[in-house]
Amino acid sequence: MLPPHDNEDFTVPEQLLLYQKGREIMALTETIGDLIEEEEEILFALKQDMLLDATYLTVKVASAEAADLYDLRMENAALIRKAARDLLSHCTSLEMFGFKDGYYLTLLREAVEEYRHLFIEWVQSFDQWNFIVDRWGLFNPPGIQPQDQEDEE
Repeated sequence: MLPPHDNEDFTVPEQLLLYQKGREIMALTETIGDLIEEEEEILFALKQDMLLDATYLTVKVASAEAADLYDLRMENAALIRKAARDLLSHCTSLEMFGFKDGYYLTLLREAVEEYRHLFIEWVQSFDQWNFIVDRWGLFNPPGIQPQDQEDEE
């Protein structure tokens, strides 16, 4: 049982469809990984990368939900996007290096596409006005500049 949270708006990540789809993708990735022998060096290395990428699809959702601030949520979203795209790229690499169970790669690609649609909806739900200025300038809401406070004084 999860402990109560003071913020009524807090979303438990496990309740999000995005998070649940990420768990499904992790399970598929583990299944693919189980089909790869350690002796197949290139495939084994790809397996390791894929497992890490698949983990990001849940871990970074949880981080974004806990962070709540727009810039931190967007930073996590960018990492999720990269991990999902890398997963798809790894599927192609597996095929190129002789992975024989293409059926599972098709299932993974389809699951990532479903995840992408849920991801778009999730990102659109971010409150862009719940922010602190991102002094690196990457994840500020539109019109907010990454100026230092010293510059303004």
